[in-house]
Amino acid sequence: MDDPAGTAFRHAPTAMLVADRTGAVLLANQALTALLGHPSTEIAGRPWPELFTPDDHGRAWEQHGRALRGAAPGPWPDLTVRTAKGRSRRTVVQTRPLPAPEGDEAVGVVIQLSLVNRDEETLRIVTELRLREADTALWSLDLTSGRLAELFGPSPLGRMLAGEACTLEECLARVHRDDVARLRDALETSYQGRDYEQRFRMFDQVGDERWLYARAAYVGGERPRLVGVVDDMTEHVQLVRRLADRRRIEAAQGRQVNELAAKLVSATTVQEVTDLLSREFMPIFGGDDAHVMLLDQDELHVHPAAEEASGRWLHPGDHRDASHPTGAVLDDRQPRFFESRSELLERFPAVGEALQQTGSHSWAFVPVFGDAKVTLGVWVVAWTQPHHATPDERALMLTLAGLAGQALQRVNRQSAELELADAVQKRMLPPQPPDFSELDVAVRYLPARAGWRVCGDFYDAIRLPGRRIGLVVGDVQGHGVEAAAAMGQIRMAFRAYASNQSDPGTVLTETNRLLTETGEIVFATCGYLVIDVDLGQIQAAWAGQPPVVLATESGFEVWEPETGPPVGVDSAAKYPVSSRSLPPGSTLLMCSDGLVESSEVNMDDGLAAVGSELSAKATDVHGAATALAELAPAGRGDDIAILVARVR
Repeated sequence: MDDPAGTAFRHAPTAMLVADRTGAVLLANQALTALLGHPSTEIAGRPWPELFTPDDHGRAWEQHGRALRGAAPGPWPDLTVRTAKGRSRRTVVQTRPLPAPEGDEAVGVVIQLSLVNRDEETLRIVTELRLREADTALWSLDLTSGRLAELFGPSPLGRMLAGEACTLEECLARVHRDDVARLRDALETSYQGRDYEQRFRMFDQVGDERWLYARAAYVGGERPRLVGVVDDMTEHVQLVRRLADRRRIEAAQGRQVNELAAKLVSATTVQEVTDLLSREFMPIFGGDDAHVMLLDQDELHVHPAAEEASGRWLHPGDHRDASHPTGAVLDDRQPRFFESRSELLERFPAVGEALQQTGSHSWAFVPVFGDAKVTLGVWVVAWTQPHHATPDERALMLTLAGLAGQALQRVNRQSAELELADAVQKRMLPPQPPDFSELDVAVRYLPARAGWRVCGDFYDAIRLPGRRIGLVVGDVQGHGVEAAAAMGQIRMAFRAYASNQSDPGTVLTETNRLLTETGEIVFATCGYLVIDVDLGQIQAAWAGQPPVVLATESGFEVWEPETGPPVGVDSAAKYPVSSRSLPPGSTLLMCSDGLVESSEVNMDDGLAAVGSELSAKATDVHGAATALAELAPAGRGDDIAILVARVR
């Protein structure tokens, strides 16, 4: 009986041959001779790689060498054989070492050729084409040996990531350390027959971090394995990061724009508005320089004053003319955007000479307009590099310029109202107290800067019979014309009652009765103090006013007269009189609470501050009044009346 192994070899349905270490064919079975159409005698002794087309000789010899070395086979290559009839047949070639009987190194190679199924061949070609330019690799992992391989040979992604590495541990060594434990945990579940899916970071051959997405299905059997796909997601992750960064930047810019827009709404001077446009808004658009050109009596004025070269070219007087972009914008209220000097010169050649004075290369000329589209000026933003203003930038510039125009109109109206308020206040207050031979008196009135309205603080100095002088400081509740009118009424009442009554308490009581009988809801805090120069004594009737500060060059003290309720509250109220001596050389201060008290400053601290200042200038009532007005320790949130007096 023949050798069973030899019989099996000869009659095996798959084409097979055996070659020695040099590659010479030793044996060929019937399936191989049938495939090639050559008898075994023509095949024996030939190098087996030469059975294939010349283009495939190299890959065949590579497989021969790998088999002799016992290296991992890797993906089996497709090689094309030539038949005796000249036909080409694609085959999958598998090589394995032929061990020596004693177990030493291989004495030869066993080669198996399998015809490629046309459907499989089509699928393979399509897959290779798809993977050739894609950031994708098809892989398999032998769960028994831990060896990794690509299904269709090395891909660009595989070479970039793994290089010559062919084991799981070698690849895990390149994984980001924060992701290794998670990958190992996921692989452990695969040994239990589960599919695999993970996103992780891995460093490629040059050390760059890559984001990968790996998926695989579990394939059981004698040697279980994972077969799957790995995709390079780095560009996608970077894009997501860029979008997230852009959203954060846009959100920050949005908050900045909102904050600056709020500043525009609360701006109280032209300088504040122009500073916002020329300095604080400019960085939002990446600008390098900005100016605001405002119309005043048909003349253009540059803000800030353009002394540096970048803004000097804006100064020529003919910029009001339409031959200059500023004049064109003023005429038709349409913005102009120029990405280059040539574009600007092509449209406005008249600015050629002036343009030599600036280093800018791109500009935006945006109209600043208010209500009814009245053009107030032009906002000029410049860039030192060519700049394309996007539609969003242009829309935002127009919006901000519109807000600035409204702010400028509001500031102008408020300025006019302030001038009117100051005029009304001054008309209702004595311009200067009477000139007393016995007493030096200095007064100051400071209108509140919050609201720009007429206020109700007042002061007065009244000549009384004998060498007596009455001093009054009061504060009517509220603001506006009503408060100013009530202030005038109370001041006149004090003068009338003081002329006929020697007792300060009676004067305050009669004034209170007058206010309550009129039926108007008007309240006022006030203090009335009478100085008797001959006796060196002071008497005071008080209705809720801050106390009196008495100061000398050596220090100060606070005197709090006994007080009653504000006038106008209770018609039956009585106001007691407090008396004390007036030390020689003393200077006294009466003031409304706006000087010494606010939501941020308590009255004790305010009185201490003004007392120290009054002591430092006790011999000069006018200097003291000016210093106290400048100090204003409680701020300028409320109007302030100051009266400083000193016996000569």
